[in-house]
Amino acid sequence: MNILVIGTGYVGTTTALVLAEMGWNVTGLDTDVGKIERLRQGLPHFYEPGVEPMLRKQLDSGRLRFTAHTREAIEAADTIFICVGTPPLPDGSADLRYIKQVAEDIGRNLNAYKLVVIKSTVPVGTQRRVAEWVGAAQTEPKQFDVVSNPEFLREGKALYDALHPDRIIIGADTVSAGQRMKNMYHSMDCPILVTTPKTAELIKYAANSFLATKISYINELSRLCDKLGINVKEVAQGIGLDPRIGTSFLQAGIGYGGSCFPKDVASLLHTAHEHGSELKLLEEVVAVNRTQYMHLLEKARARLGDFSGKKVALLGLAFKPDTDDIRESIAIRIAERLVDERAYVAAHDPAAVLPAELCASVAQCSSVEQAMQDAHAVFLCTEWDEYLSIDWAAVKHSMHQPNIFDGRNVLDAGKLTTMGFFYQGVGYR
Repeated sequence: MNILVIGTGYVGTTTALVLAEMGWNVTGLDTDVGKIERLRQGLPHFYEPGVEPMLRKQLDSGRLRFTAHTREAIEAADTIFICVGTPPLPDGSADLRYIKQVAEDIGRNLNAYKLVVIKSTVPVGTQRRVAEWVGAAQTEPKQFDVVSNPEFLREGKALYDALHPDRIIIGADTVSAGQRMKNMYHSMDCPILVTTPKTAELIKYAANSFLATKISYINELSRLCDKLGINVKEVAQGIGLDPRIGTSFLQAGIGYGGSCFPKDVASLLHTAHEHGSELKLLEEVVAVNRTQYMHLLEKARARLGDFSGKKVALLGLAFKPDTDDIRESIAIRIAERLVDERAYVAAHDPAAVLPAELCASVAQCSSVEQAMQDAHAVFLCTEWDEYLSIDWAAVKHSMHQPNIFDGRNVLDAGKLTTMGFFYQGVGYR
């Protein structure tokens, strides 16, 4: 089977790598020639553990190639994966312009039967629209099927998740299209659920929205824990032992970010409003997440008085560890707020870089030690392993004031307090 993956971003590149690892012949297509050239050289354009060695392996195997030639790539493919972005619009809805463009490209160049697979995260009903766009763009009628096959990848663990999925969701209108997809995934050892396209599309949004709900639930509970003098980590441990609840996504902190949860929750809310339905619980999930980081800032203000003229070390810029993705990162919101309050902010991250709009007002340091030199306070915003092994005894003497505000509740509070640090976490005194 010859598979074409259109879009070589985070999802597209990972999808192409895994399909090649499964033994299929895979071509990655992108209009960005510079990106294609880097991928041909075995150089991914984003940070994700394991991707670069897997990329080199599959290029060497001959099962993976990259191209910028749309017509030739579409004509040569049996199955076409759509993996382009669906960024949020101001009203929370998903921008489908790139999906539509790809669908029309497929229609114009359809020379034989193709199975079109939507891997991008799209609103309910998009599979039908893609089928209409492909059909309308054809110069002469050719048969094709469009199925929904949402991805469930965690940034920082995307390659592992793609190689070891916990489930595969296939939304197909026809039995034959569903069976083709099952045959393609025959080597995967996990449940495969074949359902309608609309159901598959909703499953993706519902899954991410539920996980976001767990995060906002424990974060809102952490505010009460602060007032009651209770350690929210112990509360999370206690309720997480209930198998009906589980421990995943019950780590209190400064909130969720990234390219998926904020966008997907907003899109699901927009879909509900479009159909005259209210999802009040999800609306509150968003509200909690929007304000959660401010509570840690309030703790810091209570300790420091204010931020004006004070140096704050910001550890972590990425929205989570093991990625360089700063989209909707809470660390960036904190940096912006600190700058607004006239603090001198020194940031460090092992992989992520500051957005252009903050480069003039925030210093990006090459080492943790440099960021913490003469600092009045440290904000830990991303739980990179590097930050868990800091020599706190050494850096304490270089700080102006030994104050630590742990936005992820990952540091050893007792040890740091014994060493003379003032420590505060989230829902943790």
